[in-house]
Amino acid sequence: MTHSSSHTITLRDKATIGVAMLVCVAAGVSSGRTNSVVAFALAAAALSLLALLVGHATDHLGNRMSPGATGVLQSALGNLPELMVCIFSLRAGLVDVVKGALIGSILANSVLVLGLAILFGGIKHGTQKFRSEPPRMIAVLMLLACAALIVPTLAQQLHTPASRHQDSLSLICSIVLIVVFVSSLTFFIKGAKHVTPDDVATTEHPTWPMWFSIAVLTLAGVGSAFVSDWFVAALEPATKALGLSETFTGFVVVAIAGNAIENVVGIQLMMKNKPDYAISVILNSSLQIALMVVPTLVFISFLVGAVPLTLVLSPMMLISLVLASVVPMVVIMDGESIWLEGAALIGLYVLIASAFWWG
Repeated sequence: MTHSSSHTITLRDKATIGVAMLVCVAAGVSSGRTNSVVAFALAAAALSLLALLVGHATDHLGNRMSPGATGVLQSALGNLPELMVCIFSLRAGLVDVVKGALIGSILANSVLVLGLAILFGGIKHGTQKFRSEPPRMIAVLMLLACAALIVPTLAQQLHTPASRHQDSLSLICSIVLIVVFVSSLTFFIKGAKHVTPDDVATTEHPTWPMWFSIAVLTLAGVGSAFVSDWFVAALEPATKALGLSETFTGFVVVAIAGNAIENVVGIQLMMKNKPDYAISVILNSSLQIALMVVPTLVFISFLVGAVPLTLVLSPMMLISLVLASVVPMVVIMDGESIWLEGAALIGLYVLIASAFWWG
Protein backbone atom coordinates (compact mmCIF):
# COMPACT_ATOMS: atom_id res chain seq x y z
CA MET A 1 0.00 0.00 0.00
CA THR A 2 1.41 3.38 -0.98
CA HIS A 3 0.47 6.72 0.53
CA SER A 4 1.21 10.15 -0.86
CA SER A 5 3.12 12.31 1.61
CA SER A 6 2.47 15.67 -0.10
CA HIS A 7 -0.29 17.88 1.26
CA THR A 8 -1.62 20.06 -1.55
CA ILE A 9 -4.84 21.97 -2.20
CA THR A 10 -4.95 22.41 -5.97
CA LEU A 11 -6.57 25.21 -7.94
CA ARG A 12 -9.10 22.67 -9.23
CA ASP A 13 -10.04 21.75 -5.64
CA LYS A 14 -10.58 25.41 -4.76
CA ALA A 15 -12.62 25.97 -7.91
CA THR A 16 -14.85 22.95 -7.15
CA ILE A 17 -15.49 24.18 -3.61
CA GLY A 18 -16.16 27.71 -4.88
CA VAL A 19 -18.66 26.54 -7.49
CA ALA A 20 -20.41 24.33 -4.91
CA MET A 21 -20.73 27.29 -2.52
CA LEU A 22 -22.09 29.57 -5.26
CA VAL A 23 -24.69 27.00 -6.34
CA CYS A 24 -25.72 26.45 -2.69
CA VAL A 25 -26.15 30.22 -2.22
CA ALA A 26 -28.17 30.42 -5.45
CA ALA A 27 -30.36 27.53 -4.24
CA GLY A 28 -30.91 29.29 -0.92
CA VAL A 29 -31.79 32.61 -2.55
CA SER A 30 -34.21 30.96 -5.01
CA SER A 31 -35.94 28.84 -2.36
CA GLY A 32 -39.52 30.08 -2.03
CA ARG A 33 -38.75 33.23 -4.04
CA THR A 34 -38.74 32.03 -7.65
CA ASN A 35 -40.19 29.44 -10.00
CA SER A 36 -40.48 26.10 -8.21
CA VAL A 37 -38.83 24.18 -11.08
CA VAL A 38 -35.82 26.52 -11.05
CA ALA A 39 -35.54 26.26 -7.26
CA PHE A 40 -35.79 22.48 -7.49
CA ALA A 41 -33.11 22.27 -10.23
CA LEU A 42 -30.71 24.51 -8.28
CA ALA A 43 -31.25 22.52 -5.08
CA ALA A 44 -30.64 19.24 -6.97
CA ALA A 45 -27.43 20.67 -8.51
CA ALA A 46 -26.27 21.88 -5.09
CA LEU A 47 -27.01 18.49 -3.58
CA SER A 48 -24.96 16.73 -6.26
CA LEU A 49 -22.01 19.11 -5.79
CA LEU A 50 -22.11 18.61 -2.03
CA ALA A 51 -22.08 14.84 -2.60
CA LEU A 52 -19.02 15.37 -4.80
CA LEU A 53 -17.27 17.39 -2.05
CA VAL A 54 -18.07 14.73 0.56
CA GLY A 55 -16.59 12.12 -1.77
CA HIS A 56 -13.40 14.14 -2.30
CA ALA A 57 -12.94 14.86 1.42
CA THR A 58 -13.46 11.24 2.50
CA ASP A 59 -11.10 10.10 -0.25
CA HIS A 60 -8.35 12.38 1.08
CA LEU A 61 -9.03 11.34 4.68
CA GLY A 62 -8.96 7.72 3.56
CA ASN A 63 -5.35 8.07 2.37
CA ARG A 64 -4.39 7.89 6.05
CA MET A 65 -6.44 4.74 6.75
CA SER A 66 -6.54 1.09 5.76
CA PRO A 67 -8.38 0.26 2.51
CA GLY A 68 -11.25 -1.40 4.38
CA ALA A 69 -11.72 1.50 6.78
CA THR A 70 -11.60 3.89 3.83
CA GLY A 71 -14.39 1.98 2.11
CA VAL A 72 -16.59 2.12 5.22
CA LEU A 73 -15.94 5.86 5.64
CA GLN A 74 -16.67 6.58 1.97
CA SER A 75 -19.90 4.57 2.03
CA ALA A 76 -21.14 6.11 5.30
CA LEU A 77 -20.38 9.77 4.55
CA GLY A 78 -21.04 9.45 0.81
CA ASN A 79 -24.71 8.76 1.57
CA LEU A 80 -25.02 11.83 3.84
CA PRO A 81 -26.75 14.18 1.34
CA GLU A 82 -29.34 11.55 0.40
CA LEU A 83 -29.92 10.69 4.06
CA MET A 84 -30.65 14.36 4.78
CA VAL A 85 -33.13 14.56 1.88
CA CYS A 86 -34.93 11.46 3.12
CA ILE A 87 -35.15 12.81 6.69
CA PHE A 88 -36.71 16.08 5.53
CA SER A 89 -39.03 14.15 3.19
CA LEU A 90 -40.17 11.98 6.11
CA ARG A 91 -40.83 15.11 8.14
CA ALA A 92 -43.00 16.38 5.28
CA GLY A 93 -44.86 13.07 5.11
CA LEU A 94 -43.47 12.14 1.67
CA VAL A 95 -43.06 8.44 2.43
CA ASP A 96 -43.44 7.41 -1.23
CA VAL A 97 -40.56 9.71 -2.19
CA VAL A 98 -38.35 8.16 0.50
CA LYS A 99 -39.15 4.58 -0.53
CA GLY A 100 -38.58 5.48 -4.16
CA ALA A 101 -35.27 7.19 -3.34
CA LEU A 102 -33.97 4.23 -1.32
CA ILE A 103 -34.88 1.52 -3.84
CA GLY A 104 -33.89 3.84 -6.70
CA SER A 105 -30.45 4.42 -5.16
CA ILE A 106 -29.82 0.69 -4.83
CA LEU A 107 -30.95 0.16 -8.43
CA ALA A 108 -28.97 3.15 -9.76
CA ASN A 109 -25.74 1.97 -8.11
CA SER A 110 -26.05 -1.78 -8.73
CA VAL A 111 -27.46 -1.57 -12.27
CA LEU A 112 -26.95 1.86 -13.89
CA VAL A 113 -23.53 2.86 -12.48
CA LEU A 114 -22.20 -0.70 -12.70
CA GLY A 115 -23.47 -0.88 -16.28
CA LEU A 116 -21.80 2.42 -17.23
CA ALA A 117 -18.53 1.31 -15.60
CA ILE A 118 -18.52 -2.04 -17.43
CA LEU A 119 -19.53 -0.39 -20.72
CA PHE A 120 -16.82 2.31 -20.72
CA GLY A 121 -14.21 0.02 -19.21
CA GLY A 122 -14.97 -2.67 -21.78
CA ILE A 123 -14.88 -0.26 -24.72
CA LYS A 124 -11.45 1.00 -23.58
CA HIS A 125 -9.81 -2.22 -22.39
CA GLY A 126 -11.83 -5.10 -23.86
CA THR A 127 -12.59 -8.03 -21.53
CA GLN A 128 -11.76 -7.04 -17.95
CA LYS A 129 -10.96 -9.71 -15.36
CA PHE A 130 -11.31 -9.38 -11.58
CA ARG A 131 -11.40 -11.53 -8.48
CA SER A 132 -14.99 -12.68 -8.08
CA GLU A 133 -14.82 -13.44 -4.32
CA PRO A 134 -15.07 -9.84 -2.96
CA PRO A 135 -18.09 -8.76 -5.08
CA ARG A 136 -19.69 -12.18 -4.52
CA MET A 137 -19.48 -11.63 -0.75
CA ILE A 138 -21.07 -8.20 -1.16
CA ALA A 139 -23.78 -9.74 -3.37
CA VAL A 140 -24.59 -12.36 -0.70
CA LEU A 141 -25.01 -9.63 1.95
CA MET A 142 -27.13 -7.69 -0.54
CA LEU A 143 -29.44 -10.69 -0.98
CA LEU A 144 -29.91 -10.85 2.80
CA ALA A 145 -30.78 -7.15 2.87
CA CYS A 146 -33.18 -7.77 -0.02
CA ALA A 147 -34.84 -10.58 1.97
CA ALA A 148 -35.32 -8.27 4.97
CA LEU A 149 -37.20 -5.87 2.70
CA ILE A 150 -39.18 -8.62 0.97
CA VAL A 151 -40.58 -10.25 4.15
CA PRO A 152 -42.78 -7.30 5.31
CA THR A 153 -44.07 -6.84 1.76
CA LEU A 154 -44.99 -10.52 1.36
CA ALA A 155 -46.67 -10.51 4.78
CA GLN A 156 -48.81 -7.60 3.60
CA GLN A 157 -49.55 -8.93 0.11
CA LEU A 158 -50.42 -12.44 1.37
CA HIS A 159 -52.60 -11.02 4.19
CA THR A 160 -50.86 -13.04 6.90
CA PRO A 161 -51.46 -12.23 10.61
CA ALA A 162 -48.18 -10.25 10.53
CA SER A 163 -49.76 -7.81 8.05
CA ARG A 164 -51.58 -6.19 10.98
CA HIS A 165 -48.22 -5.40 12.60
CA GLN A 166 -46.33 -3.65 9.79
CA ASP A 167 -44.59 -1.18 12.11
CA SER A 168 -43.30 -3.86 14.49
CA LEU A 169 -42.19 -6.18 11.68
CA SER A 170 -40.35 -3.32 9.93
CA LEU A 171 -38.55 -2.48 13.17
CA ILE A 172 -37.51 -6.13 13.66
CA CYS A 173 -36.17 -6.31 10.09
CA SER A 174 -34.34 -3.02 10.59
CA ILE A 175 -32.65 -4.33 13.73
CA VAL A 176 -31.50 -7.42 11.82
CA LEU A 177 -30.06 -5.24 9.03
CA ILE A 178 -28.15 -3.06 11.49
CA VAL A 179 -26.74 -6.13 13.30
CA VAL A 180 -25.56 -7.54 9.96
CA PHE A 181 -24.05 -4.15 9.06
CA VAL A 182 -22.14 -3.94 12.36
CA SER A 183 -20.97 -7.53 11.90
CA SER A 184 -19.75 -6.79 8.37
CA LEU A 185 -17.59 -3.91 9.63
CA THR A 186 -15.11 -6.43 11.02
CA PHE A 187 -14.53 -7.85 7.55
CA PHE A 188 -14.35 -4.50 5.80
CA ILE A 189 -12.15 -2.65 8.32
CA LYS A 190 -9.71 -5.53 8.81
CA GLY A 191 -9.50 -5.99 5.08
CA ALA A 192 -10.61 -9.61 4.88
CA LYS A 193 -9.84 -11.12 1.46
CA HIS A 194 -13.50 -12.06 1.03
CA VAL A 195 -14.58 -8.43 0.79
CA THR A 196 -11.50 -6.29 0.13
CA PRO A 197 -9.92 -6.29 -3.34
CA ASP A 198 -6.14 -6.11 -3.74
CA ASP A 199 -5.90 -2.86 -5.66
CA VAL A 200 -7.83 -0.51 -3.38
CA ALA A 201 -4.87 1.19 -1.86
CA THR A 202 -3.06 3.02 -4.63
CA THR A 203 -2.88 6.77 -4.16
CA GLU A 204 -2.00 8.79 -7.22
CA HIS A 205 -2.73 12.33 -6.10
CA PRO A 206 -1.62 14.75 -3.39
CA THR A 207 -3.46 14.56 -0.09
CA TRP A 208 -5.34 17.44 1.48
CA PRO A 209 -4.18 18.49 4.96
CA MET A 210 -6.20 16.80 7.70
CA TRP A 211 -7.72 20.09 8.91
CA PHE A 212 -8.88 20.98 5.39
CA SER A 213 -10.52 17.60 4.80
CA ILE A 214 -12.40 17.84 8.11
CA ALA A 215 -13.42 21.46 7.39
CA VAL A 216 -14.79 20.51 3.93
CA LEU A 217 -16.68 17.54 5.42
CA THR A 218 -18.18 19.75 8.14
CA LEU A 219 -19.24 22.47 5.69
CA ALA A 220 -20.65 19.89 3.26
CA GLY A 221 -22.59 18.24 6.10
CA VAL A 222 -24.08 21.53 7.29
CA GLY A 223 -24.77 22.56 3.70
CA SER A 224 -26.53 19.24 3.03
CA ALA A 225 -28.93 19.92 5.89
CA PHE A 226 -29.95 23.32 4.47
CA VAL A 227 -30.01 22.26 0.82
CA SER A 228 -32.06 19.14 1.64
CA ASP A 229 -34.68 21.33 3.31
CA TRP A 230 -34.86 23.58 0.22
CA PHE A 231 -34.89 20.54 -2.07
CA VAL A 232 -37.86 18.95 -0.29
CA ALA A 233 -39.71 22.29 -0.06
CA ALA A 234 -39.47 22.69 -3.85
CA LEU A 235 -40.10 19.02 -4.59
CA GLU A 236 -43.90 18.89 -4.47
CA PRO A 237 -44.66 22.08 -6.46
CA ALA A 238 -41.91 21.28 -8.99
CA THR A 239 -43.10 17.71 -9.59
CA LYS A 240 -46.66 18.97 -10.09
CA ALA A 241 -45.44 21.61 -12.55
CA LEU A 242 -43.40 19.02 -14.47
CA GLY A 243 -46.11 16.37 -14.32
CA LEU A 244 -43.90 13.89 -12.45
CA SER A 245 -45.19 11.47 -9.84
CA GLU A 246 -43.73 11.44 -6.32
CA THR A 247 -42.57 7.85 -6.82
CA PHE A 248 -40.68 8.61 -10.06
CA THR A 249 -39.12 11.71 -8.50
CA GLY A 250 -37.77 9.70 -5.59
CA PHE A 251 -36.87 6.66 -7.69
CA VAL A 252 -34.86 8.55 -10.33
CA VAL A 253 -34.30 12.25 -9.53
CA VAL A 254 -33.53 12.05 -5.78
CA ALA A 255 -31.56 8.82 -6.19
CA ILE A 256 -29.34 10.23 -8.93
CA ALA A 257 -28.92 13.67 -7.34
CA GLY A 258 -27.70 12.12 -4.10
CA ASN A 259 -25.51 9.35 -5.52
CA ALA A 260 -24.50 9.63 -9.17
CA ILE A 261 -21.60 12.09 -8.93
CA GLU A 262 -20.23 10.28 -5.88
CA ASN A 263 -20.12 7.04 -7.90
CA VAL A 264 -18.40 8.57 -10.92
CA VAL A 265 -15.25 7.36 -9.17
CA GLY A 266 -16.33 3.77 -9.87
CA ILE A 267 -16.62 4.49 -13.60
CA GLN A 268 -13.25 6.26 -13.59
CA LEU A 269 -11.56 3.33 -11.84
CA MET A 270 -12.97 0.90 -14.40
CA MET A 271 -11.61 3.07 -17.21
CA LYS A 272 -8.21 3.02 -15.45
CA ASN A 273 -8.43 -0.79 -15.70
CA LYS A 274 -8.90 -1.31 -11.95
CA PRO A 275 -12.02 -3.49 -12.10
CA ASP A 276 -11.56 -5.04 -8.64
CA TYR A 277 -11.60 -1.66 -6.91
CA ALA A 278 -14.30 -0.21 -9.20
CA ILE A 279 -16.80 -3.03 -8.68
CA SER A 280 -16.14 -3.05 -4.92
CA VAL A 281 -16.81 0.71 -4.66
CA ILE A 282 -20.02 0.55 -6.72
CA LEU A 283 -21.57 -2.50 -5.04
CA ASN A 284 -20.50 -1.35 -1.55
CA SER A 285 -22.51 1.83 -2.01
CA SER A 286 -25.70 -0.15 -2.63
CA LEU A 287 -24.93 -2.48 0.25
CA GLN A 288 -24.47 0.37 2.73
CA ILE A 289 -27.78 1.93 1.65
CA ALA A 290 -29.58 -1.37 2.24
CA LEU A 291 -27.84 -2.31 5.49
CA MET A 292 -27.42 1.11 7.11
CA VAL A 293 -29.43 3.92 5.51
CA VAL A 294 -32.74 2.03 5.17
CA PRO A 295 -32.98 0.79 8.80
CA THR A 296 -31.71 4.13 10.14
CA LEU A 297 -34.52 5.95 8.33
CA VAL A 298 -37.10 3.48 9.64
CA PHE A 299 -36.09 4.33 13.22
CA ILE A 300 -35.88 8.06 12.49
CA SER A 301 -39.37 8.03 10.93
CA PHE A 302 -40.90 7.04 14.26
CA LEU A 303 -39.29 10.13 15.82
CA VAL A 304 -39.73 12.86 13.20
CA GLY A 305 -41.99 11.43 10.51
CA ALA A 306 -45.59 12.43 10.00
CA VAL A 307 -46.13 8.81 8.93
CA PRO A 308 -43.86 5.91 10.04
CA LEU A 309 -41.70 4.45 7.28
CA THR A 310 -42.41 0.72 6.92
CA LEU A 311 -40.58 -1.76 4.71
CA VAL A 312 -43.76 -2.65 2.81
CA LEU A 313 -43.07 -1.97 -0.88
CA SER A 314 -45.22 -1.95 -3.98
CA PRO A 315 -44.96 -5.12 -6.13
CA MET A 316 -43.05 -3.17 -8.82
CA MET A 317 -40.52 -1.84 -6.30
CA LEU A 318 -40.13 -5.31 -4.88
CA ILE A 319 -39.36 -6.76 -8.31
CA SER A 320 -36.93 -3.90 -8.98
CA LEU A 321 -35.11 -4.63 -5.73
CA VAL A 322 -34.83 -8.33 -6.57
CA LEU A 323 -33.47 -7.52 -10.03
CA ALA A 324 -30.95 -5.05 -8.52
CA SER A 325 -29.71 -7.84 -6.23
CA VAL A 326 -29.72 -10.84 -8.57
CA VAL A 327 -28.70 -9.48 -12.00
CA PRO A 328 -25.39 -7.88 -10.87
CA MET A 329 -24.51 -11.15 -9.10
CA VAL A 330 -24.99 -13.05 -12.37
CA VAL A 331 -22.81 -10.52 -14.23
CA ILE A 332 -19.87 -10.60 -11.79
CA MET A 333 -20.01 -14.29 -10.86
CA ASP A 334 -17.60 -15.42 -13.62
CA GLY A 335 -14.91 -12.88 -12.66
CA GLU A 336 -14.88 -11.05 -15.99
CA SER A 337 -16.92 -8.48 -17.86
CA ILE A 338 -17.38 -7.22 -21.42
CA TRP A 339 -18.93 -3.98 -22.68
CA LEU A 340 -22.09 -5.73 -23.88
CA GLU A 341 -22.95 -6.74 -20.29
CA GLY A 342 -22.70 -3.08 -19.33
CA ALA A 343 -25.02 -2.06 -22.17
CA ALA A 344 -27.53 -4.71 -21.05
CA LEU A 345 -27.47 -3.41 -17.45
CA ILE A 346 -28.07 0.17 -18.64
CA GLY A 347 -30.98 -1.06 -20.77
CA LEU A 348 -32.45 -2.85 -17.74
CA TYR A 349 -32.29 0.36 -15.68
CA VAL A 350 -34.05 2.37 -18.41
CA LEU A 351 -36.81 -0.25 -18.65
CA ILE A 352 -37.42 -0.26 -14.89
CA ALA A 353 -37.23 3.54 -14.53
CA SER A 354 -39.72 3.92 -17.41
CA ALA A 355 -42.23 1.77 -15.55
CA PHE A 356 -42.25 4.33 -12.69
CA TRP A 357 -42.81 7.36 -14.93
CA TRP A 358 -46.56 7.31 -14.28
CA GLY A 359 -46.19 6.55 -10.57
